Amino acid sequence: MNTFGRLLRLTTFGESHGTALGGVLDGFPAGFAIDEFAIEQALRHRQGGQSILTTSRREPDQVRFLSGVYEGRTLGTPIAFIIENADTRSQDYSTLKDLYRPGHADFTYQTKYGHRDARGGGRASARETVVRVVAGALCAQWLRAEGIHIAAYLSQVGTVLYEEDPYRSSIHLTHEEEALLHLRYEQVVPCPDKATADRMAQAVAEARDRHDSLGGIISCRVDGLSTGLGEPLYDKLSSRLASAMMSINATRGFEIGDGFALASGQGSTCNDPFRPTPSGEIEQTTNHCGGLLGGISTGAPLFFRTAFKPTSSIGLSQMLCGEGHSLREYTITGRHDPCVALRAVPIIEAMTALTLMDFYLLHRAHQSGAWR
Repeated sequence: MNTFGRLLRLTTFGESHGTALGGVLDGFPAGFAIDEFAIEQALRHRQGGQSILTTSRREPDQVRFLSGVYEGRTLGTPIAFIIENADTRSQDYSTLKDLYRPGHADFTYQTKYGHRDARGGGRASARETVVRVVAGALCAQWLRAEGIHIAAYLSQVGTVLYEEDPYRSSIHLTHEEEALLHLRYEQVVPCPDKATADRMAQAVAEARDRHDSLGGIISCRVDGLSTGLGEPLYDKLSSRLASAMMSINATRGFEIGDGFALASGQGSTCNDPFRPTPSGEIEQTTNHCGGLLGGISTGAPLFFRTAFKPTSSIGLSQMLCGEGHSLREYTITGRHDPCVALRAVPIIEAMTALTLMDFYLLHRAHQSGAWR
């Protein structure tokens, strides 16, 4: 499937070394004034070629809207857009046409379709995520107008951990914590804590110099969510978020709140009690559950983490299997990220925005009776 969403649906198309990639975002409400600079900024956060810690492939990533937007406002009709590929070096993959790279989708795509685009992984390339970032940036703007703020950041690279992470379980952030989170993209890698960001960058640089790669974990916090987002039982917000994050290239794990750590905890310390506020509302006092109960938002900050494997294309000699079942020693060349998690932070934010806006539209449809 190349389409994501229920009421708000994104369909993407294109390959890594094709003419262009693009998308059609259908179901976006009419009359919303879009901020093109915010879209460009999200694309810059994902863009390679800006640091020695990322791939040297530098695409201009200029988005061109084909429909759905007029005089800076959405029309309510399908928003179609394309991003042309410019900095391709397809010759880097000419010798890989009949080889299956370990850790890639070469073998599975060949087996499933009988014919594949070997240039940069074709449709299986993370280059496709540029389309998600454009669509997600549109959704993030709509959500911000509703008071919802999404912030993803690196919480682990290799064995380097962001150990003093205040965003994981805090219900309320201090002004300083909010400011640091806002400035995460101004660090050498997108982690709010400068000292940790520097250590992460050093670890990636050392792996790159060894012609190897590292994995990482991206945390995401969402503030300002209303209660009641999510559907029982088979369309929980938690399950849709898991599906969204696991659709991103190189993801291998997902957890809400304290996740797997809860398996070694106790109910007496891991439950999240509620209390009345002076204004007469109810709020959560702790956040082990990550802001979801029964797959439905509680109104507390949403928190989840996504794990990424190390980049599979590395500059060390490996044994590759060919289509003729022969083994061949081969060193993969080309331009690759030594840690894909570094550039995946805006992709996590984009998929979060797409998921949450879809649920907001579903929730409003339920409340109005339009869904009955």
